[in-house]
Amino acid sequence: MIEELVADDALEAAALWELVGLTRPWNDPVADFTRAMEGATSSVLGLRQDNELVGTVMVGSDGHRGWVYYVAVRPTLQGNGLGARLMAFAEAWFRERGIEKVQLMVRHSNERALGFYRHLEYEDAEVSVLKKWVSPAS
Repeated sequence: MIEELVADDALEAAALWELVGLTRPWNDPVADFTRAMEGATSSVLGLRQDNELVGTVMVGSDGHRGWVYYVAVRPTLQGNGLGARLMAFAEAWFRERGIEKVQLMVRHSNERALGFYRHLEYEDAEVSVLKKWVSPAS
């Protein structure tokens, strides 16, 4: 069953994200989870089997488009359609909120993920994502 997660699920979700290699040293996954849960236009959706969290997708809207992050399926269950189910649920979450366009970011080197999203009919947006690290105000 896929459902919106709650604050108490933060550590379990972060552990899954770590397991599948989605975390980065500069992002605290528990803080990311908490921000999504506290946001008025975001959430973390989870898939449970036998009371174990086996999949997630973080969803949010910037007011113009929907964004997807932290799409994860326990490695032993990958390739069984669970990721597609999570993405379909995320897309429904956006439709219910009047969001017509969904975007996500995938590293160019992640061919497996790119293939997964192409299979779900996602296409290259033909834009570049730029970044700049800014230090906190002192």
